[in-house]
Amino acid sequence: MATTISVPQRKFRVFTHRDLDRIPQLERFSRDQVLQMQAVARVLPFRVNDYVVDELIDWDRAPDDPMYQLTFPQPGMLREADLERMMGLIRAGKPEDEIKVAAREIQLGLNPHPAGQLELNVPKVDGIPLAGLQHKYRETVLFFPSAGQTCHSYCTYCFRWPQFVGLDDMKFAAKEADSLVAYLKEHPEVNSVLFTGGDPMVMKTKVLRRYIEPLLSAELDHIVSIRIGTKAPAYWPQRFTTDADADDLMALFEEVQAAGRHLAIMAHYSHPRELETPTAQAAVQAIRNTGAVVRCQAPLIKHVNDDPQVWTDLWKRQALLGAIPYYMFVERDTGPKQYFEVPLARALEIFSAAYRRVSGLERTVRGPSMSATPGKVLVDGTTVINGERVFALKFLQGRDPSWVNRIFFAKYDEQACWLDELEPAFGEKEWWFDSAIRDMKEHGKVPEWGTHSQVKKRMHEAGHFEWES
Repeated sequence: MATTISVPQRKFRVFTHRDLDRIPQLERFSRDQVLQMQAVARVLPFRVNDYVVDELIDWDRAPDDPMYQLTFPQPGMLREADLERMMGLIRAGKPEDEIKVAAREIQLGLNPHPAGQLELNVPKVDGIPLAGLQHKYRETVLFFPSAGQTCHSYCTYCFRWPQFVGLDDMKFAAKEADSLVAYLKEHPEVNSVLFTGGDPMVMKTKVLRRYIEPLLSAELDHIVSIRIGTKAPAYWPQRFTTDADADDLMALFEEVQAAGRHLAIMAHYSHPRELETPTAQAAVQAIRNTGAVVRCQAPLIKHVNDDPQVWTDLWKRQALLGAIPYYMFVERDTGPKQYFEVPLARALEIFSAAYRRVSGLERTVRGPSMSATPGKVLVDGTTVINGERVFALKFLQGRDPSWVNRIFFAKYDEQACWLDELEPAFGEKEWWFDSAIRDMKEHGKVPEWGTHSQVKKRMHEAGHFEWES
């Protein structure tokens, strides 16, 4: 039996933009530097807790410390003119309404919802969008519980930042699980549900239970796996160890396993330091002791982890703790992307260098991967074909399931940071999937997976299970 790691209790305390003057570690910065933080934090979300401040950030290295870069506002996250505008309003003591108007203008210019999230991902029933659901890939449904639309701390690069700054028409959230259950009953092609947010782990266990328990019924036996996307194991590991309802949470995880479902905690670890504290290691152990699996993913972020050795150390630490390296993502084309993005060519170099330094146990990781409009696209390598240097790309997921695992090629471009900055290779005028995406956008809906009986019939014809009319 594994030895239990003893960790001290800590009371959760959070800081927002209103509290920047009250964080003692910031006293080392000048008044102008704190004003810059306040200016950025009025445009982009800022929230950090005392565990991150006290135990993860090396303040002697700030502002260059990677965990500081990951959680505190940086002046380079805004364009210079926008930064000066916000600083001027705050310095002049302008009314709150005027500051909010300026911030909103800047926010709307930061591509708040990339990758077709609004027009393509939200399923509809009888023409009515289902709040809090996204169904981009056939086998997987994303669910956004309304009680989980915040986080213990915010990542500065977060691609879901619009949900935290009051852009209510761009928020995905569902108050109850009824719509999710009803949708899943009509879609047996779905075998995995991913709870996301925000962070579902900010919810008390009794609230999380109301969302998860309905998925364990016999009527939904086609749901094989339940995933929970969370940064809590890194930013507030006490959620799994010493919080008042941590034991109840672990009991819920065990119930999921006992019901015959696979439970995967999709943990976001951006830097090995997030796994160095005894509390963080105890959280991984506690989760694994329930029978759940911890899978680890994070984007490649300039100023934070754009170094092969960081990823090597991260994957090795994960494997040592019994967690599974899963994905290296490419920073999405939204928010302060100019500050964080890494060119795809460099991302591939970093991934490949780190990948070569680890054993097969850590090579479960895939990347660098872009969650783009047509699907999840892997930058698989570079090669020369007919004298032309190209990127070899591959669909790991696709809006059309027939695209999955298909390889295609783009012109090599050292500066491109996202799929839409690449051009098709070999003189092609557009990507072979562009016409399908246009059709989906024109009709304003996700691909039709079909009715319950139609899907079951197709699955039967494909040899997946017996079907009766």
